[in-house]
Amino acid sequence: MNIFDQYLDKIKKIILDLSKKGNLILPDKLDGITSEIPPTKFNSDISTNVAMVLSKLNKKSPIDLANILVEEIKKNDEMIESILVVKPGFINIKFKPIYWTNFVEEIIKNSKLFGINTKEKKKNYLVEFVSANPTGPLHVGHCRGAILGDVIANILLFNNHKVTKEYYVNDYGNQIINFTKSVYFRIREILFNEAFPLDNEDLYPGDYLIEFAKNIINSNKKIDFKDFDKVSDILTSLSIEEALKLIKKNLNSLGINHDNFISEKKLVTNKEVEKVVSFLEKNKFVYKGKIKAPAGEDSDKWVEREQLLFKSTDFGDDKDRVLQKSDGSWTYFASDVAYHNNKLDRKFDYLINILGADHAGYITRISSSVEALSGSKGKLICKVSQLVKLIKDKKPFKMSKRKGDYITVDDLINEVGKDATRFIMLNRSSDVELDFDFDNVIEKSKENPLYYVQYCYARIASVFRHIDKDLKSNIKIKQYNFQYSDDEINILKKLSEWPKCIDIATNKLEPHRIPTYLYELSSLFHSYWNLGKESPEKRFINDQKKITDDKLIFLKVISNVVKSGMDIVGVSTPDKM
Repeated sequence: MNIFDQYLDKIKKIILDLSKKGNLILPDKLDGITSEIPPTKFNSDISTNVAMVLSKLNKKSPIDLANILVEEIKKNDEMIESILVVKPGFINIKFKPIYWTNFVEEIIKNSKLFGINTKEKKKNYLVEFVSANPTGPLHVGHCRGAILGDVIANILLFNNHKVTKEYYVNDYGNQIINFTKSVYFRIREILFNEAFPLDNEDLYPGDYLIEFAKNIINSNKKIDFKDFDKVSDILTSLSIEEALKLIKKNLNSLGINHDNFISEKKLVTNKEVEKVVSFLEKNKFVYKGKIKAPAGEDSDKWVEREQLLFKSTDFGDDKDRVLQKSDGSWTYFASDVAYHNNKLDRKFDYLINILGADHAGYITRISSSVEALSGSKGKLICKVSQLVKLIKDKKPFKMSKRKGDYITVDDLINEVGKDATRFIMLNRSSDVELDFDFDNVIEKSKENPLYYVQYCYARIASVFRHIDKDLKSNIKIKQYNFQYSDDEINILKKLSEWPKCIDIATNKLEPHRIPTYLYELSSLFHSYWNLGKESPEKRFINDQKKITDDKLIFLKVISNVVKSGMDIVGVSTPDKM
């Protein structure tokens, strides 16, 4: 039940009726008309911009047209307590208390559907996220993007869309060669007591490689590790296998499971790069050419060579991109184009990529390739997960994958737990940097948003325990002739915003809106709960250890929304704290 969508439909019906009578001129489309949450200062429930959208076409000021529409709205809605016209032409509507009683009845009877957009056409999404090189454990920099991708998938699933979660394994290229050599030297360190060459900057010196090496040695007794060239192929496969085991373990500790792991190496060996390049050539999207020295390169030392270029500038990129080098080898970009063509071949309606902050500049070029391949500009949606700064004891933690002294996902979870990691990582918009303060996330106060939301649910659960009822069970009430106070109605108003919150989070792929909403709802609830400390009549349970049906249902609808939101975020709702 989305009251904003419902009222928008009502507004549109009113103006359509006026138009049929010749009293109003309407545009071909009514897309610009909205029904929104009004600012708190106006003490209203719903605000619409309909008068401002239609004023110019009807040659009236927004205020004058609004006053005309107000009279029509009053005639068509007996639930209205008051209507206020606000400059520059907003119509703000306040409902009678009985409206909120009916609202509670409606959402309790349709609790499983509350928040879901039942009108929206269901689509098929591919969400690709994390896709870190399989060269070691996931660090905190990957953690935020992993949670972002997972919760975006959860939001889409909540709205009954079909979702596939995918990890692209970059198991091809120089970084894999260097990774394999690193594992090889750790093996020789164990078997032959040879020192690891720490002075080689191309290698990965992290101690986690010792564990990889031990596992490979113990599981492959027949392999002779004396000659790297002879074992490099099998060792590469075994090393990547060990890395992926660890990565999957890291993801699992965050509550994340991917549906697919797609190998870059397989795309290359299956000639999918050649296939997509052939398509681009047929459509005249590629040519042989030379590129100038990249930014930061010494132009005097840069040697221009003829290379195969993709016409990405035809699709909004700032320069054309290299697909094939002068030596005939494919670029990473070529493999990525092949991968996205593979995605398109699987007939998803939309492709969603979650990228790290260091890949923000990559969006335009990969978007241009998807547009060329699909003929659709909006097929690919990219979201950037900005950097995370870890703070403990008011001092920053530093991460360095090369040195092996970075903070891993497991380190973080061991310190604060999965719930805190997921909730706090999601608590700010992904396009801004996040300060993750260890001291704040374990604090049991209002300053810790996770605690505050969980405590809201636990308090409600405690009321149900006192009356020997199960919070998770359905409640059947024959008559909903309730009367709610102003404080309770304020909370019900907030509950009415839940479907709109879900709509915005879905349409804009902005999952941070959900923990923000849950915190605001919980804050209202805690304030209301605390009123009972001084006013016994405002307590949920009276002196006879009883609770009225209206209070019972009131608590139930709050708990349902909190539970629904926390499930989307992937965080627990404990009954006791």
